[in-house]
Amino acid sequence: MPLILVVDDEPAIREMVGMALIRAGYEILEAGSTLEAREIIVSRKPDLILLDWMLPGQSGFEFARQLQNDKSHPPPPVIMLTARDQEADKVAALEAGADDYVSKPFSVSELLARIKAVLRRTTRDTDSDILASGTLRLDPTSHRVSINDTPLELAPMEFQLLLFFMTYPERVYSRQQLIDRVWGTSAWVEERTVDVHIRRLRMALEPTGHDHLIQTVRGTGYRFSTHD
Repeated sequence: MPLILVVDDEPAIREMVGMALIRAGYEILEAGSTLEAREIIVSRKPDLILLDWMLPGQSGFEFARQLQNDKSHPPPPVIMLTARDQEADKVAALEAGADDYVSKPFSVSELLARIKAVLRRTTRDTDSDILASGTLRLDPTSHRVSINDTPLELAPMEFQLLLFFMTYPERVYSRQQLIDRVWGTSAWVEERTVDVHIRRLRMALEPTGHDHLIQTVRGTGYRFSTHD
């Protein structure tokens, strides 16, 4: 049973969302601030976080960024709940580390569908063979990535993208094809979202000089290639 942490400073929202999640078969935990959320994440390790943008003290936006930058362990997937519905705000949430976002007010059915989609793509069973390209190695079973035997921490969505690219090297995929193959055909994902996660994957690979492996094919999409 997946464990979901609901982080929102409004008790009524937490109660409404919590009841819907319990009816859908999830186990839930609640936090009214990022301070409470951090303690729960360390002790209980939730499978997914529903994170409100506007929180007292530290905002959910900044908290998501901190989780993304914490190299001590892979961050759990995050769905941002926000009243901000401008494209720039949505892109900012994704760049901060969120795997998806839901604009308030939202329907319970939409929220449950997005939770299901995120959990499916971040816990998807994969082939057990280790994938390698030069000194870059990816183990689908343990969800570990290393370069020159040095661990590389990736957020769940960036891991799934790299797994897909390394499974099908030298092939060019459009943004829509990546959405269908990596996010799933039932996911509500804009093409701009693909660009955000590609950029985050490149940033993670850049310190080791491997960001060139994720190549942009102008007018078409992206490919994984060891060739220039």
